[in-house]
Amino acid sequence: MYFPADLRYTKNDEWVRLDRNTATAGLTDYAQEQLSDIVFVELPAVGKTLKNGESFASVESVKAAAEVYMPIGGTITEINEGLSETPEAVNQDPYGKAWMVRFTPSDASEFKALMDAAAYEAYCKERAH
Repeated sequence: MYFPADLRYTKNDEWVRLDRNTATAGLTDYAQEQLSDIVFVELPAVGKTLKNGESFASVESVKAAAEVYMPIGGTITEINEGLSETPEAVNQDPYGKAWMVRFTPSDASEFKALMDAAAYEAYCKERAH
């Protein structure tokens, strides 16, 4: 499993990258591995404002369906429309081409409260036992 150091992570297995006033979020490598083959992704409407912890997407795999939650609150500015045609990208490149949403954070300080890569990796290993 891969845990990029420039990202922050949630206990619900979402990742977020903050680049000035824009945040990008998606599902972690750990989450896609647990779900197995992703066959469907439903994303929110651009312009929707969501709070930290609110569901912003649904994913379905051959094994299960799961909600994806906002790692920090904000207003959606862009969605990855390619995921509707190629949902399997979440399995292949969860931190790259399978980003799910870009948004303007409402409180960037929420980013600092999330787990860094080392803490998230330890959290994943703890759950594996």
